[in-house]
Amino acid sequence: MALNLMNTMTRAIFCSLLLLCPFGSVIPGFADSPLPIKTVFIILMENHDWSTIKGATNCPYINHTLLPRASYCEQYYNPPATHPSEPNYLWLEAGTNFGILNDYTTNRIPSTNHLVTLLNNSGIPWKSYQEDMGANPMIDQNNYVVRHDPMVFFNDVNTNVAYRTSHIRPYSELSRDLQSNTVARYNFISPNLTNDMHSVACSGCSSRVAGDYWLSHEVPKILSSQAFSNNGALFITWDEGAGTSDGPLGMIVLSPLAKGHGYYNSLHYTHSSTLRTMQNIFDVRPYLGGALKAIDLSDLFVTIQFTWANMANGSFQLGVTNVIPGRTNYVQTSSNLIDWVTVQTVVPVSSAMTVTNAEAANFNHLFYRVQQTQ
Repeated sequence: MALNLMNTMTRAIFCSLLLLCPFGSVIPGFADSPLPIKTVFIILMENHDWSTIKGATNCPYINHTLLPRASYCEQYYNPPATHPSEPNYLWLEAGTNFGILNDYTTNRIPSTNHLVTLLNNSGIPWKSYQEDMGANPMIDQNNYVVRHDPMVFFNDVNTNVAYRTSHIRPYSELSRDLQSNTVARYNFISPNLTNDMHSVACSGCSSRVAGDYWLSHEVPKILSSQAFSNNGALFITWDEGAGTSDGPLGMIVLSPLAKGHGYYNSLHYTHSSTLRTMQNIFDVRPYLGGALKAIDLSDLFVTIQFTWANMANGSFQLGVTNVIPGRTNYVQTSSNLIDWVTVQTVVPVSSAMTVTNAEAANFNHLFYRVQQTQ
């Protein structure tokens, strides 16, 4: 029994590190559990390496307001040699560029293996907000470009005009939707060519100044919204580096569930990591393209963890930290990482709780996980 207990304890602690991160595993091949993030906003900026953004005097809002509050990445890249913009936007949507290495508005993709279709099939609302977009999202107009609107390249979106129209919306509607708390659960946001740091508005102007200024006026609208405060998350990233650079790029995350306070790491991420994160948040499968083997961004968030384990009075006990007080937590076990059984339901009054499994002695080993409700 001592050997079995030691085996169980080792497996339990191992499981806490690999399976109890809010987004799930940080090692490819292990099961993932959804984080209680209800609403996602992702803003795509353009064509700058992180070295030209972090610490830059012409990005005061990013450096003095966002980064001290956010979690962020130091080693985030676009997929290797994937340029120009369009293939990177496609990668964030599908985990692959489908062989496309250009910015042609005429590209069409018959595959239904992309994120918003998985969301739609699961009944999860989504929208793409595009600044300066006119009546037809399939045509470049004003400072809107089709290549920054990845969903419209997929035939299951572009051939269904009613579906496309209800989901691909002018950016000007976002403020109204935030105020009325009617935003979708997944919101993809593309500023126009000036505001996304792609182009300069005038001779001698800085694209970084324009983009930082736009963020300083638009991001507070999201951060002050009910959708954000109720376990929302905002991801701000760049599509690719300058020229043919693959990065590192910026990835900034703000959320009530993020570690924040300027936390950063040097883990190696790509756009596949962001896609896997979205799939884990919304619990939609199968993993798309590069997301299958990528690590997600869970390290940027406060992670539910097991901190200790022992056997007491014939029952196996575990300590759990970083839970949200008042939320329902389902403690589940599995002997094979496939079939999970809820052994205890706990509503903690603090960020730590103790769970008990009286049936543990009947197994040689068990994996444990905690699923926290929204």
